[in-house]
Amino acid sequence: MDLVSGARRVIVLMEHLTRSGEPKLLLECTLPLTGRRVVSRVITDLGVLDVAGDGFHLVELAPDVTAQELVASTAAPVRVAASTQVSVDTRAEPFDRESVATLRGSRCSLNSWRAR
Repeated sequence: MDLVSGARRVIVLMEHLTRSGEPKLLLECTLPLTGRRVVSRVITDLGVLDVAGDGFHLVELAPDVTAQELVASTAAPVRVAASTQVSVDTRAEPFDRESVATLRGSRCSLNSWRAR
């Protein structure tokens, strides 16, 4: 079954490197293809890249990742524009009992606010 034949836009989410540290983003795919030239964007743990005919175009970097690190971890050409964005880590710190107690008018039990 061809999953990508009718899709207008295909976005791939994946890890940037293999477990052994080898790049997963290559100049040519070495595995069987579901569809040829259908992926338009790749989102990895290092950044967001658009697929172009000549390689990848860096759109956004993950927090604490440099463009040089991403390029070195990719086995295909990566074009880095001067306007490349850097993501801001927006993950909130887990609640603790003190911060929960200061919440405005909270009527929830403290157990319901524990970090998971």
